[in-house]
Amino acid sequence: MSIRLDKQGGHRGVYEKNKRIIFKTQNTCGICGKPVDFSIKTPEPLSAVIDHIIPISKGGHPSDIDNLQLAHWTCNRTKSDKLFKTPQEPQVIGNRNLPQTIDWKIYKSD
Repeated sequence: MSIRLDKQGGHRGVYEKNKRIIFKTQNTCGICGKPVDFSIKTPEPLSAVIDHIIPISKGGHPSDIDNLQLAHWTCNRTKSDKLFKTPQEPQVIGNRNLPQTIDWKIYKSD
C-alpha cells in the first residue's frame, strides 16, 4: 500500500492549509460546475472535497494550490485518477462515468 503524500508526510501541512484556503474562496465544483453546499457533510455524495486536477498518480503535485480544486465527493469519485480532455470540457476520459441526475438529498435505497 502506497502512502498518499497529501495525507501523510511532508506535504500534509501545506495540503491542509491550501484546503482551508480553497474552502474559503471557492463555491463551485471544478468538475461539474455546480454549486457546492458546505452544510452537507461527509459521507453524503454532494459533500465538499478537494480534487487533484492532475492526479498524484499521473504526476500531479500533492499539495500545490494550483493543482487543487473544490469538488463534490461524487464528482471526485467519478473522475477518480483520470484527466479531463480540456479544463473547460468537464467530460471524463474513461468508462466509469456515473449518472449525475439523482437528487441525493431525497434518495432512498430499496
